[in-house]
Amino acid sequence: MKHRTETDLLGEKQIPEGVLWGIHTKRAIENFQLSGQPVHPELIKAYGDVKLACAKTNIDLGFLNEKQGKAEAILNACHEMAAGLLNEHIVVDALQGGAGTSTNMNVNEVIANHALQTLGYKPGEYTVISPLDDVNLHQSTNDTYPTALKLAAIRLLRKLEQSVLHLQEALQQKEKEFENIVKIGRTQLQDAVLTTLGREMGAYAETFNRDRWRIYKCEERLRVVNLGGTAIGTGLGAPRKFIFKATDCLRENTGIGLARAENLFENTQNADVFVEVSGILKACATNIYKVSNDLRLLSGGPDAGIGEINLPQVQAGSSIMPGKVNPVIPEAAAQIALVVMGNDQIITQAAASGNLELNQFMPLIAHKLLENLTLLEKAAQILNEKCITGITANAEVCRKNLENSTATITALIPEIGYEKASEIIKKALTENKSVKEAALLSGFISEEKFDLLTSPEAVCRLGS
Repeated sequence: MKHRTETDLLGEKQIPEGVLWGIHTKRAIENFQLSGQPVHPELIKAYGDVKLACAKTNIDLGFLNEKQGKAEAILNACHEMAAGLLNEHIVVDALQGGAGTSTNMNVNEVIANHALQTLGYKPGEYTVISPLDDVNLHQSTNDTYPTALKLAAIRLLRKLEQSVLHLQEALQQKEKEFENIVKIGRTQLQDAVLTTLGREMGAYAETFNRDRWRIYKCEERLRVVNLGGTAIGTGLGAPRKFIFKATDCLRENTGIGLARAENLFENTQNADVFVEVSGILKACATNIYKVSNDLRLLSGGPDAGIGEINLPQVQAGSSIMPGKVNPVIPEAAAQIALVVMGNDQIITQAAASGNLELNQFMPLIAHKLLENLTLLEKAAQILNEKCITGITANAEVCRKNLENSTATITALIPEIGYEKASEIIKKALTENKSVKEAALLSGFISEEKFDLLTSPEAVCRLGS
């Protein structure tokens, strides 16, 4: 394989001739063989947008040479990166030291070398287009990386919100579908009072409605960026006009309401906004976990468990037990929820570990935050499409449980009183009869009245 020689302050490196990355990326590859996971594709695309805004700003202000097509070539390369066409060339590990410098340099080198190719030059001819002097002009890792992260997170938040919305809507459909199926409500996993299967599904829908609203609102937390702040938020090395214009350009290019932080110094220091957003995601994960486990319980059995609902059968459940089908979709969603909860703790500790003017653990924050957003969006999607929409009710099981459970007697108390209700319970237990049979044999209540008091309308009425 042919190589080209590149040089930095530490010496020389041999770089494979055709690749778009250079010596800074080569050193990162050698130093950070850690997770084996690539930089998140949305972060790469967002970085393309950030570099595009900075290049446009530098061109508009006359800092980037437009002669010989240099500026246009850089803009085109940035456009391609923003479109996701250069992702394969960002080869550094997602986890790295240096607060994201390796990612920034990989991006700079790829944009520079791709621009060189479009002008007919070979990668590495940096006297024509430089990764540092041209692509990274008036920038630092410390302002471009967190800005790109916020942009990527906003885009993923919007996708997550839509997935949660569809999950909510699917549950609302089940609420209507099951509104007339009366069942036993449970507290501490013990029979409690009557409700409807529809009301149960409606409660889940309202839970995800709340999550959707939280997710929608928390985008606001990410719109304030420190682009133009360079190394520590003082703007050192960047002209004042660039500092004021770059974020405006990024906002116009992306259509997202980004705003330059009033205090760039503070915004560069602190990562608490990512903790706040992560907390919102953890709340959503908590609800996905709870609902997933409820669905497993309600479908349990199906012959020897609660068995009030049927989940869609998506794959065989056992290599030894014929006919066994497991609730694999809720199980998978619940596992994703646990990952999100664990990542939230990592994000919290990483944000708290920043020192003085910078958080050196920004790559870890980025990796886990974007992972959480991606995983939650997929969890909500599969829970909706492969589980919720296909749920059916076991109406007969619900009715049989209602007639047999001592919990049903509570619904009769307004009509017959506590003492007579206690007699019915005693009769049912001693004579091994259902609650309904014992109630009708007692003569305290008619079948018509029993059915009325245990109807969907009666059990869903607010109060007695």
